[in-house]
Amino acid sequence: MADRMSAILFRRFLARPLQVAYVVPSSRAMIKRVLGRMDFTLPRTIVEFGGGEGCYTREILKHLGPEGRLLVFELDPHLAEHLREQFRDDRRVHIYQSDAAHFRDELQKLGIDHADYVISGIPFSYIEPQKKKEILHAVHDGLKPDGVFCVYQVSMELKRHARMFAACEVEYFLANIPPMFIIAFHKSEMTLRKKARKAPKQHRHRSQPAAA
Repeated sequence: MADRMSAILFRRFLARPLQVAYVVPSSRAMIKRVLGRMDFTLPRTIVEFGGGEGCYTREILKHLGPEGRLLVFELDPHLAEHLREQFRDDRRVHIYQSDAAHFRDELQKLGIDHADYVISGIPFSYIEPQKKKEILHAVHDGLKPDGVFCVYQVSMELKRHARMFAACEVEYFLANIPPMFIIAFHKSEMTLRKKARKAPKQHRHRSQPAAA
């Protein structure tokens, strides 16, 4: 199955390299590290930008409770259809082939005001600055007060645009092809402080988002 998923992603990369961006899915180790920033002990609403072939979606669903919701946005029509087919029997999942900046409209249609987490692998470095800020402001406004926006990117370029977030954590993760920066933007600095008190010490860099 893994080979088939990789082949699907590779074909779509060849067709739309600036939109799909990655040739192979994230490694299991990186998926685990990204999702490790989420608390699944309560019913959660999670939004995923750039569902791709579904490697993060599948893993989220293993942890998401029966009352949870997962909204996945994927612009590529072939990948979006692949995701719909793959998760057609799971009522927790909603697949959208639409602009991620409008995810709050879809939340509201489901009777949900805010998300707990937004995760994203879309290549922000390829997105023009005004659109980038539109997405960032939409995410900030669409998160709960203790919400987190977690991205995995090949560079830290996004960090300087994200000054609307109170604080962030940055980790450079080598066990992936290519190596990635995992950046967790916190809407409230208190959320990060509480997490730091509970978590064991790890090699992460904590900082305030830089001004644009």
